Amino acid sequence: MKDTLIIIPTYNEIENIELMVHTIFSLYEEVHVLVVDDNSPDQTSQKVKELQHEYPSVLHLLVRPQKTGLGRAYIDGFKWALQHSYRYIFEMDSDFSHNPKDLKVLHKACLGPDTDMAVGSRYVKGINVVNWPFSRILLSYLASFYVRFITGMPIKDPTAGFVCYKRSVLEAICLDDIQFVGYAFQIEMKFKAMNKKFKIKEIPIIFTDRIRGVSKLTKGIISEAVLGVIQMRAQQLLGRL
Repeated sequence: MKDTLIIIPTYNEIENIELMVHTIFSLYEEVHVLVVDDNSPDQTSQKVKELQHEYPSVLHLLVRPQKTGLGRAYIDGFKWALQHSYRYIFEMDSDFSHNPKDLKVLHKACLGPDTDMAVGSRYVKGINVVNWPFSRILLSYLASFYVRFITGMPIKDPTAGFVCYKRSVLEAICLDDIQFVGYAFQIEMKFKAMNKKFKIKEIPIIFTDRIRGVSKLTKGIISEAVLGVIQMRAQQLLGRL
């Protein structure tokens, strides 16, 4: 997995980040990791600085002044990646809901000419979610159906946040024009990639709910996704994407 950067956004993830960093580098020697921390009060960034002594030149840290949303953190991470020479750029959570062992599967999918963006999908083959209550599964699954219905995207898991991008995808999307910050951000990136005719492939993964730390899902994030999908479709129909 040479020329690969894994972007991990964090906010109050000190319970997870050390184990995640150790796990990734134990599995993949050549990858680089960029932690994008939103000035976590629990000193997540300080822990990453300590880990940089153990992983010099391969563990990177970008500290943002405040918490402005997942999407903004990823955009800053993407811009950092494009300033360097990485060919494959990942986004993944720090809480082990995304299994680091699956990184190699998504990377392998992006090596071929028929895939520009590989999505770790919870729903491409049934429902592969562990430890979520039924209400959360139902909300997520219905949200995916809603997104497909409104946008016409054939992606079964449009809100998935475990993704491998070829560099060309991020170069083609105007990152400064990305509007949304929560689940709608994940939908918007996929929608704009498909609108630019990039090829997206879903790879089945098992998603496991976090054991440590607290979920960042809020009602505001959900409502942004509901309204944002309609807005994106309207912009496409008006030729403004």
